[in-house]
Amino acid sequence: MTDNLTVVTHPLIQHKLTLMRDVGTASAVFRQLLREISMLLAYEVLRDLPTTTKTIHTPLAEMSAPILEGRKLVFVSILRAGNGLLDGMLDLVPSARVGHIGLYRDPKTLQPVEYYLKLPEYMNERTCIAVDPMLATSNSASAALNRLKEAGARDIKFVCLLAAPEGVEALTTAHPDVQIYTAALDECLNDHGYIVPGLGDAGDRMYGTK
Repeated sequence: MTDNLTVVTHPLIQHKLTLMRDVGTASAVFRQLLREISMLLAYEVLRDLPTTTKTIHTPLAEMSAPILEGRKLVFVSILRAGNGLLDGMLDLVPSARVGHIGLYRDPKTLQPVEYYLKLPEYMNERTCIAVDPMLATSNSASAALNRLKEAGARDIKFVCLLAAPEGVEALTTAHPDVQIYTAALDECLNDHGYIVPGLGDAGDRMYGTK
C-alpha cells in the first residue's frame, strides 16, 4: 500500500489479535493480550535503534560489546487506549522515558480535542515511538504527531494494533516522514469512523466501559 507501512505478521501476534477481536473476550484478557502483542511489536519497531560499543570484562576476557547509543528513547501514549500498548513496550524497555497526549474524538465531527500534554525534555534528541491501538480516520494520530514535532521530535514512529486503509493514507499524506507499524491492515472504516472488521472501541474493550 505504501512504503511507510509495516504490517508485522508474526504468528504469535496474529493469534493473539484473533483472540482480541472476539467479542466474547473479557476486558482483563483483552488488556493482557494487548500488553503481550505490544511487546512483540516493539521488537520490530526498535530493530534499528542506534548502538555504539563499550569495553567490558566478562568472567573470561575483555571485549568490546554493543550498547544503545544516545539519549533514552521515549514512548508517547495517545490517551487513553494508548496505555495498553505502552505497558508492554515498557516491559521490554523499562528505562525509556514516557510522554502522554490526551485526545478524544468528537463523536459528531470525528475531529480530535486535546485535553492533556506532558512530554520529556530533549525530544529533538530522542527516538520517539507514538502508540495508539487504532489508526482509523488518523485525525487523532495526526494531531498527536503535530504536537510531537512542535516539541522538537524528529525521529518519530507510529505504532498501532489495527489500521484502516483510509487512516494509513491520511497519516502518510500528513506525515510522510513517519513510519507506521501495525499488526493488521483491515478492510475499511464504517459510517461512524470505526475500523471493520476491527475489534470495537479499544478503550472500551480494555476498561469495560461504554
